[in-house]
Amino acid sequence: MRHAPCTTHQPTTTHEERPPRPLLTAVSPTPDPALLAELGQLRVQNSQLALALETRAVIDQARGMVMAIAPCNGDRAWDLLVGVSQHCNIKLRTVAAALVATTEDKALPADIQRELRRALRRLHAADRP
Repeated sequence: MRHAPCTTHQPTTTHEERPPRPLLTAVSPTPDPALLAELGQLRVQNSQLALALETRAVIDQARGMVMAIAPCNGDRAWDLLVGVSQHCNIKLRTVAAALVATTEDKALPADIQRELRRALRRLHAADRP
């Protein structure tokens, strides 16, 4: 069976001659409250982690200073700094920054200085037999 040749012929057009396609617009779905809550939590956590990374070096420097002053190991130096922070009701990173700033001839705030002396005395007293 033979097919008859196509008698209707549509002219071909080039890309320039074609009418433009309508632009597709993205429709944002209704925000999922659980997803938005999780996103908020992740942003807070990200911010906290970034701050922790920034302050870690200063805290480690202060820890090393306490290890040299006391002398003690890293864990005891950490505990001492945490104790000073808690007794002064000042964030650990602030205590550490103030201690490290003393290397640049800045005075240690009186409350931190007082509590640091007490903590060092307690540390030395605990080491005595």
